[in-house]
Amino acid sequence: METKLRNLSRRDMLKLASAAAAAAVAPLATARRNDTARAATRPTARLFMTDNGTGKNVLLLHGWTCDSNDWNWQLPEFESKYRVIAPDLRGHGRSEVMPSGAYAPADYVADIEALISSKHAGRKFIIVGHSMGGQIAARVAARRPDLVGAVVSIDGALGFSSGAAKLFAKTVHDLNAGDPGVVAPALFNLVYAPSTDPGFKSWHARRVKGMPADVVRESFAPLFFGPEQVGIGAGSEKLCRSLTVPVYHMCRNPVQAERMRPWFSHAKSKVDVWNHSGHWIMQDRPQDVNAAVRAWIDAL
Repeated sequence: METKLRNLSRRDMLKLASAAAAAAVAPLATARRNDTARAATRPTARLFMTDNGTGKNVLLLHGWTCDSNDWNWQLPEFESKYRVIAPDLRGHGRSEVMPSGAYAPADYVADIEALISSKHAGRKFIIVGHSMGGQIAARVAARRPDLVGAVVSIDGALGFSSGAAKLFAKTVHDLNAGDPGVVAPALFNLVYAPSTDPGFKSWHARRVKGMPADVVRESFAPLFFGPEQVGIGAGSEKLCRSLTVPVYHMCRNPVQAERMRPWFSHAKSKVDVWNHSGHWIMQDRPQDVNAAVRAWIDAL
């Protein structure tokens, strides 16, 4: 994602950021008030999921505006070796759509905590997350290391620079001012590779159009903005350095990878750069991702 910023001048990016700031602040303030009010009794959502296979416990978390079908290129192979649970996150796919104001990262974390602790008590899971799912996985691991044995972040929403923040601020502004079914695919178009299958692009774009606008809008901004954000800069570094479990972070930008490598203290952690791929690395390079993730999990 960061590599696309090279096509815009610094002045352009500053203009975009300043235009987006006012729109970003108000909804985040409302979300924080709602989050505080719900903190003691945060309701969890009914999640659709599949649960197949035997072996090490693996939980797959998809990204923003996606669903568990994103893992169809991993499920057959992973389920042949591990026990694999693949849920749709709240408001996504076939899972429960919660009221507006219930899409902060902490809401998603609460669902995953409940899923593991109530239905799989005493088990630890290796959480594999893509994009937003990678950030949620890291948040769960930081809060509940008793539930998480390791994290695999596939281009997870972690470790972005202030340059990327300007693009994300523009996205927040555009989501609030316009049609999320148009704005989200426009962002996706910046993070595909030349080799990305056009069928994937069509699928990703059409899927957003079938989602509630509140879910799309409210899930994005808190990943990168506000006092609880962990997607950008020092907030991201602090969260990553706090993790005590092994982390395998895959990203597409060498500068981002170099920045993040010192953040993970566990001896079995690693950060890899994946070239020749778009943001959906597991779809653009499924066999390579499957082999890499399985090798890392089996070596834990």
